[in-house]
Amino acid sequence: MEQQTTPMISVEEAVAETQRFMTKVYGWMSFALAITGFVAMYTASSPALLEMVFGNMWTLLGIILVEFAMVGALAGWVNRMSASTATMIFVLYSALNGVVLSGIFLVYTSESISSTFFITAGTFGAMSFYGYTTKTDLTKWRNILVMGVFGLIIASLVNMFMRSSMLSLITSCFGVLIFVGLTAYDTQKIKNMNIIGNEGTDEDKKEAIMGALTLYLDFINLFLYLLRLFGKRK
Repeated sequence: MEQQTTPMISVEEAVAETQRFMTKVYGWMSFALAITGFVAMYTASSPALLEMVFGNMWTLLGIILVEFAMVGALAGWVNRMSASTATMIFVLYSALNGVVLSGIFLVYTSESISSTFFITAGTFGAMSFYGYTTKTDLTKWRNILVMGVFGLIIASLVNMFMRSSMLSLITSCFGVLIFVGLTAYDTQKIKNMNIIGNEGTDEDKKEAIMGALTLYLDFINLFLYLLRLFGKRK
């Protein structure tokens, strides 16, 4: 896994450019998390909005499908988009995700949501730092982590019918482990995918947006699984 470089740039310049790129990635990720948090709290504070979103199954399902479409569009056609279009989709996605996540305020206390968020931030930060700094090639984790994600999806679908508290506990524990691993793996992957020498271009901006989306999804999933383990229900 060698980072792409151009022969006209020194190693020191390449390292500095990578650091600036990762700063943009984390900046966009943090911005998206802030939007999600604000929208979630605003929606949760409005009985009318909660009723509109969660009072009708089709409304909630429609929002979730739009979210999937947005992620699919970014993953599949980001190279054909302008940087401004990719940014707009990313920001809108984070806002819609806030609407969906407002439902956690109906289930868990605000205090446990806040404490779990800080636990998530600390865990995410530690693993992302490891992924950024380690010399170990983490691509060997990829197959295990991908299989783990599919396993979580299947187990969650099965438990929708079984409603087993034990299976829920097991999937939550494995969910935390999987997204802890994905945080480190994705951080290293994003760091290495940066193309040295294209700083400031549309391609560079889109790379940063896609990196931010990846880490954003890792953070949100890690938060939700930790909340299932440690969140205090109302």
